[in-house]
Amino acid sequence: MAESVRLVGKPREGRGKRAAKSLRKQGLLPAVVYGHGEATLSIMLPLAEVERAVRHGARVVDLEADGKEEKALIREVQWDHLGKDMLHVDFARVAADERIVLSIPIELKGVAPGVSAGGALDQPIHALPIECLAISVPDSIRVNIQTLQIGDVVHVKDLILPPEVKAMADPDAVVVQITAPIAAPEEAAAPAEGAEQAEPEVIGRQKTEEEEESE
Repeated sequence: MAESVRLVGKPREGRGKRAAKSLRKQGLLPAVVYGHGEATLSIMLPLAEVERAVRHGARVVDLEADGKEEKALIREVQWDHLGKDMLHVDFARVAADERIVLSIPIELKGVAPGVSAGGALDQPIHALPIECLAISVPDSIRVNIQTLQIGDVVHVKDLILPPEVKAMADPDAVVVQITAPIAAPEEAAAPAEGAEQAEPEVIGRQKTEEEEESE
């Protein structure tokens, strides 16, 4: 489970891209907090602290805003077009005993013998949707691939999940598999050395009897 992270936000007055840009120049990040039938709050947070929390895999944080502290799920992070700079964060209020649905990254552990033998590792699912308590969100789902040979497959139903965590994907969906190497197409056989190659047949109109007699 990811470590508990505490963030402190302050009320935000300005709106629009210009105000948001001004905040980021000050090392602050615009954000909103909503949910649980309460009013939506517009706040600003220390950019470096939010970046650190996201980088360490935090999903649910202890958020202090509007004079009270509550648990909040990092529902959405908006990035710039390069995916480098954080622009905005949406927080959804959650209760400690509330079950929430979110996607958790899948982390492969080890090296598959099948890959060493020439097979290819195929991972169709990189993040797994799960349901769990808001206070028990795992930072990732780890899959040990150290025993996988060519032809072996790990399905969602084969995953070992933490207690109280339920997978919300098709149980028969493939998470990772080791596929057989694709055989290279055979090259056309070259003619034997010294062998004569047949001349291509030239197709033309047949001579008429009058043409043959005139020759």
